[in-house]
Parts: sequence; structure tokens; C-alpha cells
Amino acid sequence: MPEPSPDQSPEISPTTSATTSSTTSATTGEVPAFGWSGYAERVNGRFAMVGFLAVLLIEALSGETFLRWSGLVP
Repeated sequence: MPEPSPDQSPEISPTTSATTSSTTSATTGEVPAFGWSGYAERVNGRFAMVGFLAVLLIEALSGETFLRWSGLVP
């Protein structure tokens, strides 16, 4: 398959950059994306912290370890 010549390559319109800048994150200038990005890693970390605190809360309220409470350890 022949490659297109540089004259035939699609040009990027100036409106493309304007629309991406309006959809940036509220806390940073990054565009929210999923996958290996700073935004996704930050969201993953926050959910992990919430989950860890939930496990600590379950252990404190029930008086048992999480594994015993969840039935994974007899």
C-alpha cells in the first residue's frame, strides 16, 4: 500500500486544540483519560485509599479481621 505524500496528509484544525483545552481536569491542566496517564493513576490511588479506610472501619466496628469477617478465613 503506498504511503500518502506529505501534501496529502490531513491537517489539524485549530478548533481541535480549543475543544481539548476546555475539557481539562478541574484540578490539573491534563485532559482526563483512562489508561496509563497521571489522571487515571491519581483516581486509582484515591479509590484504593477509600477501600483501605473501609477495611479499617469494618475491622474497628466488627472487632474481627477483614479476612475473618468476609469469610475467607475460618
